[in-house]
Amino acid sequence: MDKETLIAGLIKDGYLKTPRVIEAFRAVDRKDFVPEADKNSAYENIPLLIGYSQTISQPLTVAFMLELLEPRGGEKILDIGSGSGWQMTLLAFLVKDEEIKTGKIVAIERIPELKKFAEENISRYPDLKPVVRLELGDGSFGFSDEAPFDKIIAAAAAEKIPTAWKEQLKIGGRIVAPVKDSIIVLDKISKEEFTPRQYFGFDFVPLIGA
Repeated sequence: MDKETLIAGLIKDGYLKTPRVIEAFRAVDRKDFVPEADKNSAYENIPLLIGYSQTISQPLTVAFMLELLEPRGGEKILDIGSGSGWQMTLLAFLVKDEEIKTGKIVAIERIPELKKFAEENISRYPDLKPVVRLELGDGSFGFSDEAPFDKIIAAAAAEKIPTAWKEQLKIGGRIVAPVKDSIIVLDKISKEEFTPRQYFGFDFVPLIGA
């Protein structure tokens, strides 16, 4: 399967919907983010191992979560569990705003070797690399140095949405994150109030943190 066949399938099945997210999938090539041994499987709609019991997520899952997140130009987004860096780089493409020279992704990865892998992978996109701040750390605490965030997205499943993420989100902001075998969307409507949505039937690696 090639990249365009993968994208066409995601559009046909309703996972890719908006022109900007479709453009991001075309611009940021998944093949650049998988280990060398799996390059021939880069466009298969399956998760792939990247080492250390971690995966690069299934394309339909990444597409589904990005469509739920609705990233916009100029936003600052926290990406928990950067892994290979594919989703991080897609997000950088989506928030980069050439006119107002803003938009930022703060990405956190707890495994040093995967942080290095993500850094190497995004270096293939020199126009997007400056949009990203990639940190080594425990994503369950969020990243208070850069808070508040417009949006927060995670690639690993927690038992519940961490309190730190809720506190570090702007009012009017959104969290999209796995909880157990579901994807949860939380819209922050006041300092203490959130409107939730839940989408069942997903499988993620667990979020490891404090």
